[in-house]
Amino acid sequence: MTSHRIVIKYPPRVVDKPILCNLAREFELDFNILRAQVSPETGGLMVLEISGEPEKYKAAMKRLNREGISTQMLSKDVLWDENRCIQCGVCVTLCPSGALSSDPATRLVSYDPGKCAACEYCLRICPVQALEVHF
Repeated sequence: MTSHRIVIKYPPRVVDKPILCNLAREFELDFNILRAQVSPETGGLMVLEISGEPEKYKAAMKRLNREGISTQMLSKDVLWDENRCIQCGVCVTLCPSGALSSDPATRLVSYDPGKCAACEYCLRICPVQALEVHF
């Protein structure tokens, strides 16, 4: 079993089609939607974590490309600027994945990008914008 974080961009003509649902059934893949922006006028952008057998994953990506849906690996999740951070810890309380945490003894914030789900809660709450997302 393999797991990949990808970004898919699709045109307005497929917004109303159950493309991901069909892929999940046909290729036996599991999806976790990390971020989604969908509009009938402009199309959509989704950040997904997809798990499944490597051959089936590759076949599913080919199918998306044939449908006119672009795919790319999620190059980076959230970047944390340690120098800009004021160690307030507000982000830690909202981080559902545990990527942002604070040491109980020192109360210093730390960031583990491997745990980040790119949900962007931290971006919205950080008072000094010490975090940013890159796709």
